[in-house]
Amino acid sequence: MPGENTEWKQALFEYVNAINEAALSTDSRKLRDIPDREHRVRLNERVLLAARREARWAIRTARSEMRVRIERYQATRGEVAADLSIHLVRLMEQRNQVWSEERVERERLRFIRAGRVWRLETVRPLPGERPGELAAEELDEVHDPWDGEKRTPVPSAPFMNPNALYGFKSKVYAGAYALGDDGWGYGAVGRGVPYLREEAVAYAERWWNEPNPAYENFEVNCTNYVSQCLFAGGAPMNYTGRRSSGWWYKGYSGKEEWWSFSWAVAAGLQQYLATPRASGLRAEAVYEPQQLKLGDVICYDWEGNGRVGHNTIVTAFTPDGMPLVNANTVSSRHRYWDYKDSYAWTDKTRYYFYHIADEF
Repeated sequence: MPGENTEWKQALFEYVNAINEAALSTDSRKLRDIPDREHRVRLNERVLLAARREARWAIRTARSEMRVRIERYQATRGEVAADLSIHLVRLMEQRNQVWSEERVERERLRFIRAGRVWRLETVRPLPGERPGELAAEELDEVHDPWDGEKRTPVPSAPFMNPNALYGFKSKVYAGAYALGDDGWGYGAVGRGVPYLREEAVAYAERWWNEPNPAYENFEVNCTNYVSQCLFAGGAPMNYTGRRSSGWWYKGYSGKEEWWSFSWAVAAGLQQYLATPRASGLRAEAVYEPQQLKLGDVICYDWEGNGRVGHNTIVTAFTPDGMPLVNANTVSSRHRYWDYKDSYAWTDKTRYYFYHIADEF
């Protein structure tokens, strides 16, 4: 039928327009025509939480824009399945000061033809893999089925070359780490290495929505990304040779992957930061988000059961001094720290705030 491969895009436009208007006005009534009840409930809850937060802190959404890219779609007679990348850009205002918040979410939409018109049938946030069984040695860590922030099995290890950072703007200070004959970084070899917070933030800003080609990008990327940022700020690797200890990445030996769980597993990094040590990457637990500085880390325990499933890095602050964070797996820039706009958030969510040492 002529035009059938594109007519469904009108229904797509109506959907995107509805969620954009709801985000701008924090009015869930804008969502009433979305036919997928389960997804409508998710969106309603997110809008309600955003409205409460903005009312409490006198924050206003001055502008909201959504840019949609169709990554791929499959059309059969009377049905279309499409994977979308939705880039949300919001201009937020508090005390007459503004900042820009960005987030990129992926969704899979199914459209069906009903007579002469197309209508949206279902919406599923991506990635949406079911939890997989992990080895006990991998901390039994799981991530989210909706936005990658919890209940997704940890994928294959990242392949990370420290030398790739030299082409960036980060400075390398004596004592940060030593380079072996194979070019990889090994352990801390000195004291007095400053944490360059601005460098960590600059790296986070540069790569928040684009993987550094020198690193392997993998589906659950939140801790890998935060580790890269800390390393760009001068945090020294602590190479132990054991995946369950230290904070390090060596690379591949033959086909065997060599990296610590603390580098790329959410709970592993949180446990590493929580453990006191005399040198190397160290952190102090603080108890209020206002105590954090640029380059500090927030860890998220979605169910409040001691199982951390997501990590972010502080890259800016609201006029009232609340942290704004950058993150992967859902690429986020200057996102409000509490993550109540995430499908992963629950009313049991517990936060861990870590102030990274000024000197290693």
